[in-house]
Amino acid sequence: QVQFVESGGGLVQPGGSLRLSCAASGFTFRNYAMSWYRQAPGKDRELVALISSAGGSTTYADSVKGRFTISRDNAKNTVYLRMNSLKPGDTAVYYCHAHGLGDDYWGQGTQVTVSS
Repeated sequence: QVQFVESGGGLVQPGGSLRLSCAASGFTFRNYAMSWYRQAPGKDRELVALISSAGGSTTYADSVKGRFTISRDNAKNTVYLRMNSLKPGDTAVYYCHAHGLGDDYWGQGTQVTVSS
């Protein structure tokens, strides 16, 4: 049974930082590319960042380049998203996503709210 435990979301002031974590189980984590997506109210879900299965390649949405960093620890079956210089426009539900071997798995989402 595939499970994700997402944590680290919350309320933060503009300019602040958060680190999201997503601990996965139920599949061979090291064989899957991992991503973070987000969905703001009234908007489509969008890709924020992606990391390859071994962690050697990353991709970011233009809106977060230079502010967000995705990383993974295959020994802990966990993917992270470090978010710095947060803006109100980053407010959304953030979802962990695994892709590989013809499979797609989604986490339940964690709320990030950037507001003063």
